[in-house]
Amino acid sequence: MKEFLNFLNEEYHIGKQVVVSPMDLIILVVVLIIATTVLRFIRNLATRNLPYDDKRKFKAVFGYVRWLVYVVIFLLTFHSLGVNLTGIFAASAALLIGIGLALQTLFQDIISGVFILTDQSVHVGDIIELDGKVGRVEEIKLRTTRATTADNKVLIIPNHLYLENSLYNWTQNGTTTRENVKVGVAYGSDVQLVKQLLLQAAKSQPEVLEKPEPAVLFTDFGESSLNFTVAFTINDSFNARFPQSAIRFEIDRLFRENNISIPFPQRDVHIIEKPKSKSE
Repeated sequence: MKEFLNFLNEEYHIGKQVVVSPMDLIILVVVLIIATTVLRFIRNLATRNLPYDDKRKFKAVFGYVRWLVYVVIFLLTFHSLGVNLTGIFAASAALLIGIGLALQTLFQDIISGVFILTDQSVHVGDIIELDGKVGRVEEIKLRTTRATTADNKVLIIPNHLYLENSLYNWTQNGTTTRENVKVGVAYGSDVQLVKQLLLQAAKSQPEVLEKPEPAVLFTDFGESSLNFTVAFTINDSFNARFPQSAIRFEIDRLFRENNISIPFPQRDVHIIEKPKSKSE
């Protein structure tokens, strides 16, 4: 037994500065087994409510994180056991710093992608607005999100932008959204007639839902117009510009038929002549 303990505590030199013993290796294996169990529990806890595709993506990136954790555990365990790893730290410090700086944005994208997959703030099919750009999400990857605009142009969004900007998810509460069209009419117009015509224009479009009903808001007394907003609900906000355009055409037609004018800003310019001097 004594010989066995002596064997476990016998030190072996690996290089000039690294010294290990069989006991150190046994402790390292035990720590790695415990870490593997804890990591597996964390992974299962984080992916239990994820869809199959998102769960597969999360497990892929978690595999890289797991190996990084193993490396850290390896170094910390040996260091806590008194194993001199100064040589390894010194040799790898500059390399790790360089790699860390070069991959900083990449890691930000990957971590953001993990957050997106776990908190389910964005799903495939959602219509999002980010940094002034609007698109329908087609695919969520670990580093980027691919979306298409209403013009069928592809947006490649680095995932770290979700952490740096406010994200508007147009369809998280459902596919229906409240849209509007704004218009101004001349002072002296019959505002009740204007309200009736705006409601008629909105209800005439098949894309506008009956419930909730369209509504007209008298928003302001402008400098040269009475300002109104007609609000309505549609089921495809991604293509909202088409029913909005149709409603504007209908508003223009109804206003012409009912002698409702849409004013434009006007300014009166007064030219004051400077009186001529007696010498002139």
